[in-house]
Amino acid sequence: MLDNWLTLIVGAGALILAAHVVPSVLDPHGMRKVPGPLLAQFSDIWLGRVAALGHRSEVVHELHQRYGPLVRIAPNHVSVADPAALQIVYAHGNGALKSVFYDAFVSIRRGLFNTRDRAEHTRKRKIVSHVFAQKSILEFEPHIQTHVRQLADQWDRLAAAGAKGESGTDGDGGWRGREGRVWLDCLPWYNYLAFDIIGRLAFGKPFGMLVAAKDVAPVALSAENAMSSYSGSTGDSDVRVAYIPAVQILNDRGEFSASLGVLPPHWRPMVKKYIPWFRQGGQAVKNLAGLAIMAVKARLEMEDNKTKIEGAERADLLAKLMLGKDDEGKPMGPEELTAEALTQLIAGSDTTSNSSCAITYYLAKNPKYQRKLQEELDAALGPLDTSEDPATGYDAVKQLPYLSAVINEGLRCHATSGIGLPRVVPDDAHMTVAGQTFPPGAVLSVPTYTIHRDTTVWGDDAEDFRPERWLDESRLEDMNKAFNPFSYGPRACVGRNLASMELLIILSSVFRRYDFVLENPDEKFDTREGFLRKPVKCIVGIKRRAH
Repeated sequence: MLDNWLTLIVGAGALILAAHVVPSVLDPHGMRKVPGPLLAQFSDIWLGRVAALGHRSEVVHELHQRYGPLVRIAPNHVSVADPAALQIVYAHGNGALKSVFYDAFVSIRRGLFNTRDRAEHTRKRKIVSHVFAQKSILEFEPHIQTHVRQLADQWDRLAAAGAKGESGTDGDGGWRGREGRVWLDCLPWYNYLAFDIIGRLAFGKPFGMLVAAKDVAPVALSAENAMSSYSGSTGDSDVRVAYIPAVQILNDRGEFSASLGVLPPHWRPMVKKYIPWFRQGGQAVKNLAGLAIMAVKARLEMEDNKTKIEGAERADLLAKLMLGKDDEGKPMGPEELTAEALTQLIAGSDTTSNSSCAITYYLAKNPKYQRKLQEELDAALGPLDTSEDPATGYDAVKQLPYLSAVINEGLRCHATSGIGLPRVVPDDAHMTVAGQTFPPGAVLSVPTYTIHRDTTVWGDDAEDFRPERWLDESRLEDMNKAFNPFSYGPRACVGRNLASMELLIILSSVFRRYDFVLENPDEKFDTREGFLRKPVKCIVGIKRRAH
């Protein structure tokens, strides 16, 4: 009996080994000559482990520094650190498709972000794109300003108390007064702000995190019941609700999906079942879906009741999505609406909060750039004491050159999407990048983190935060070709106009009103990466600027 078990174990091991070694020997995708970690040539395990550890972009960047522009990071996946590859790998009309990586991000049903079918993506983008047209997003400006004022109310209160040397527990991590400032972790506060903004814009109602100074949101514990309750079903509509730390759930979901997505599809059910970390991530996916379901349910109930939301009907993304129709005149159904709303929740919260936090860090670390920005804001908006409104207007700041340079430089140094987004070479074509041609089925990606540090484009100080580089018109063309904060081509971020407006209003408002310093200027800006690269914390000292 023991001999039989040993035979089975050895046989299974031999089959697994052969399944990894044989494809590498046959080399169907022409990758044998591409350098990279030895294990990555034979198995997806190497990339899976790197992704799970939370620093994929930095690890891949180090490999490119060692090996050059082409690095093999999985048996059929090559990372291409060449800015020129952006317009090849992600170009309009090249026929490349998203890889199976995106299947790990499907929740409720496929949405604009994770659908891999070209025709389905075209249909969805037609419905969604009008929502984010410049004319549409201008309607959202008053709501962004409302929540910026709420943030200012909280920080004004804490700054006044901190100046007196007081301390408290408001917000994650609390705050303390010292040296005439309030010291706090600004990341949770930017999370509260971003979640409340996207709650208002996507669902017609904020989550209330800023007022509560707490990461909390309602989630449907039974997704099926919740879906049936607003889809016209006669099923049980009694929806059980729990309150969860939404920001943390979003972080967990991103790490889970980004790590699961690099594993072969046939491995995924097994690792979700037997590896505790992946089981926890699966629960995060369910919780995040439940959050979107509850928010959409509440919004549709407002629609049914003809409820006006803060005095403005239909001035939210969900209402606009409900009005959208495809080429056949068909609108989205409740399930599809919920999937798209979940996409907007994820894309519209994480990116804004992470970018705001990173730029605050860089400006606090570099006081001369902070002063220069504040001088531009004061000159454009008038002396600080001419208005009590802490929220700036979009028209007043959208063309300020130094503010734009600061934001661009922040998005370069801390691109929230730093990993290379994988694309599959189509069946009817080959793709040539960085001097090598790859056949159909090969997976290629261009790592934003690395091309944002390419010294041939950005100069020898590519690792440094220096907004002035964006004011050098002689270099703008090359820099813009290598600048990739919102991706490129037909699958680029559809919400970039909204994201840009949010960052302009948020950063101009807070830096006109407050002065920031770092608690420890020499401390590294620590991050952790799932699908997005996120700050871990950012302790700053805040005080009101002198009137």
